[in-house]
Amino acid sequence: MSASPSESAGRPTVSEREARQVAEAAREQEWRKPSFAKELFLGRFRLDLVHPHPTPSTEAAQRGEEFLAKLRDFCETKVDGALIEREGRIPDEVINGLKELGALGMKIDTKYGGLGLTQVYYNKALALAGSASPAIGVLLSAHQSIGVPQPLKLFGTDEQRERFLPRCARTDISAFLLTEPDVGSDPARLATSAVPDGDDYVLDGVKLWTTNGVVADLLVVMARVPKSEGHKGGITAFVVETNSPGVTVENRNAFMGLRGIENGVTRFHQVRVPAANRIGPEGAGLKIALTTLNTGRLSLPASCVAAGKWCLKIAREWSAAREQWGKPIAHHEAVGAKISFIAATTFALEAVLDLSSQMADENRNDIRIEGALAKLYASEMGWLIADELVQIRGGRGFETAESLAARGERAVPAEQVLRDLRINRIFEGSTEIMHLLIAREAVDAHLTVAGDLIDPEKSLQDKAKAGANAGVFYAKWLPKLVAGPGQLPVSYGEFKHEVDLSPHLRHVERHARKLARSTFYAMSRWQGKMETKQGFLGRIVDIGAELFAMSAACVRAEMLRSQGDHGREAYQLADVFCRQARIRVEELFNRLWTNTDDLDRTLVKGVMSGTYAWLEEGIVDPSGEGPWIAETAPGASKKDNLHRPIR
Repeated sequence: MSASPSESAGRPTVSEREARQVAEAAREQEWRKPSFAKELFLGRFRLDLVHPHPTPSTEAAQRGEEFLAKLRDFCETKVDGALIEREGRIPDEVINGLKELGALGMKIDTKYGGLGLTQVYYNKALALAGSASPAIGVLLSAHQSIGVPQPLKLFGTDEQRERFLPRCARTDISAFLLTEPDVGSDPARLATSAVPDGDDYVLDGVKLWTTNGVVADLLVVMARVPKSEGHKGGITAFVVETNSPGVTVENRNAFMGLRGIENGVTRFHQVRVPAANRIGPEGAGLKIALTTLNTGRLSLPASCVAAGKWCLKIAREWSAAREQWGKPIAHHEAVGAKISFIAATTFALEAVLDLSSQMADENRNDIRIEGALAKLYASEMGWLIADELVQIRGGRGFETAESLAARGERAVPAEQVLRDLRINRIFEGSTEIMHLLIAREAVDAHLTVAGDLIDPEKSLQDKAKAGANAGVFYAKWLPKLVAGPGQLPVSYGEFKHEVDLSPHLRHVERHARKLARSTFYAMSRWQGKMETKQGFLGRIVDIGAELFAMSAACVRAEMLRSQGDHGREAYQLADVFCRQARIRVEELFNRLWTNTDDLDRTLVKGVMSGTYAWLEEGIVDPSGEGPWIAETAPGASKKDNLHRPIR
């Protein structure tokens, strides 16, 4: 019998349980700081953790605003977004201009030559740059949010920071390499190897979708170190120089959107990497990757906020100019409802982003769930916003900006925004994976006290002990879910002004308790099978996301009111958003128990067994020939090196 492609490529064969164990080991297991979102999922509405809304220091704000002014001038005078879209590449002179501006070092400490911006202003800068060209936003965020600077900031040695961060701040572009052709969200099957050899490691393997990889000077590479004498082994992170012998960029990938990004396939063949370039200990690679993403994921909501603001601008201007049946289309209820959704949701997305970012800057709270919720919620809602804009624009929304200009109309790239935003539901953790990741954290308290009860490998003695611990925990916890401030008409009165937001916060408090009760009931009902109920878990997370967004919107509105900065209008936006969100929350709660999940599973079995293959008849499949997943056996590259450093 011949070996399977994965076996021939040296890819580990792992069971579902083993894969889960690898993912679990990479989690941050402890909670050393409070978390607003974690408390929300436990039924505790800790408004004190987010209100009053945290704000940046005067010095940080001044430094950030000064850079934003320079970046805005650069984007308005040096960046041609239409050219980047048309040619599918950011001009070298634009990238070099960003380097001179210091944009590569926005998040890097000033002592290493960076700008030392806060997370809040870093995200504002990404939103601004991304509005000029989404490809530029991706270039900058991939370099700083998940590339070399962030892992070194969190886990690097002083010597590593001194060696690499000055380069990253001014001249060198970096990339993050985890995904492989046959490995996405299941890193237990990672095949790229790093074999110890003296003072070096020897890397072999292939990495896919290496954003910035085509032009990067430095790479963060995740590779598996085999266990041996003196080596713990496991998935490990390394800084790799892209010009090292044996590193080959084999392809520059092309996509539906983000056409200017430098994303490729990178092969490593007998690449020698000094042990001094290892980030953290052996086996810590996945934990480093996940921890990096806690704040790194906030770059995606930044792009969604920018898109929302632009969509609102275009929707407003177009809907005032376009008339149907004797009046502007904005005054027709069917279109007006879409504009209301875009405006209210954009306000909420910015509230979620700024609150999460400011909490990351203050470092008083653990924001691993908040960051994940921000990414999940913004990517889903941002896509809906762009889709609504295309609908408002009608046929012009489907027409390219270039075509519009060719026939004498304003070149509005609505269809491009839709294409560019679509990847955010997949990037840095797909919506489905984010649901599972957040759900795991949301049920962590339950698994901590009762996990052994549902673990088939635990002994009766362990189960008995777990049962006793669970009894104590739930005896204290469950009674607190019965009543709370959300049932008192005077609660959260400080949010009552011309517009009254206090009912929305009472709604959040009541439904946080209901959410916790629902989770407990599901744990009791399904026990060890809970992890397979992905539809249920996804809805639980979506409810939490809506409650988080409502909280952020109200808190932001009150902050703006107290500062005298469009407070009345902010209250109006927050009120409409919360009313829309409450409808979605009620629907999600209903769907927890009334759904087609069981029927769906049965139907899928039939589809996969060929029962409904007749339904596929009557078409022609235009797909080309070739394997579903490319062969990636280790070895020397047979392709030209497409690496293109920018100097």
